[in-house]
Amino acid sequence: MIRLGTAALLKLELDCEICGETADGREALRLAESLRPDVAVIDVGIPGLNGLELARQICRLVPGTEVVVLSGDDSRDLAQRALEAGAKAFVPKVRAVAYLAEAVQTAAEHRFYLTPEGHASLQASHSPFPAHSEGTALPELTSREREVIQLVAEGQSNKEVATSLGISVKTVETHRAAIMRRLKLVRLSDLVRYAIREKIIPP
Repeated sequence: MIRLGTAALLKLELDCEICGETADGREALRLAESLRPDVAVIDVGIPGLNGLELARQICRLVPGTEVVVLSGDDSRDLAQRALEAGAKAFVPKVRAVAYLAEAVQTAAEHRFYLTPEGHASLQASHSPFPAHSEGTALPELTSREREVIQLVAEGQSNKEVATSLGISVKTVETHRAAIMRRLKLVRLSDLVRYAIREKIIPP
């Protein structure tokens, strides 16, 4: 319903073409690579490949597509992380009706956009809008390790993760062991809590 409402809002206010929709982050990346839209509007909590990682990968693999991140969390930290991941705009869902169309239009013009509240918050923290960046909230982990964390934290077995990522079960086990060791985690529940805290999955 949120996705349909977002599409309807953008069509009404911008008279733009919606070339693709999906509820899965990995499928969103495939659509971005095949359709190469001017702007991709993504939910930070999308399953399969979370919004921050999805933004990073779209910016890396489809450089002509600008990213607008929608989030139920309007924290300054998450806005900064979205911009560091390569997004051109960050809009809290509670302000989407007022600001999303403007954010998409601004991103399409290759300019950064934050709501007035978000802009004031980042300015107060002396956080500049980043240039296109490979920055990450999890610098000690690889992109593949972040993907594994999300899928495991979402409840997928090693075999399911292997199928989702197109790798062997042994490789998944190696990634899991490396992640747990690097993050000094002991149990699966620790990994889930970490994923929630780092906004990899929604609570």
